[in-house]
Amino acid sequence: MNTKNPHEVIEINHPFRVQHTQEEWEQILDESAYQILRNKATERPFSSPLELLSDTGNYLCAGCGTELFKSNQKFDSGCGWPSFFDAANKQAIVTAVDNSHGMQRIEILCANCGGHLGHLFDDGPRENGGLRYCVNGKSLQFKPQ
Repeated sequence: MNTKNPHEVIEINHPFRVQHTQEEWEQILDESAYQILRNKATERPFSSPLELLSDTGNYLCAGCGTELFKSNQKFDSGCGWPSFFDAANKQAIVTAVDNSHGMQRIEILCANCGGHLGHLFDDGPRENGGLRYCVNGKSLQFKPQ
């Protein structure tokens, strides 16, 4: 895991500002967003309409509305998920070490509600720092400008 992590690294029991019970999250989120944000599922690659969206605007956490990314930070990585080379605000995202699936990765989470967003990799555009935030589209809401 060589990724330069510009975010706070959290422990599993980190206190998030937005707290809901499982039942409340199930009411707030649709089933697929719930599975991704709360149970760390992953959507199928190339299944999100946000992957190729090129409109100007902001990408917000689908769980709590926190601004996470801006459209001018988005790029087509070809990986099948929306990809960004930077976060709108470094304090909006926290990270945790993810040892699932027989590998070690850096998980990215919403700093406000703890929703699972995806993972951070170091294979992004070099001219923009080399990071790739690989994000599940269902963990985001797009707000056009």
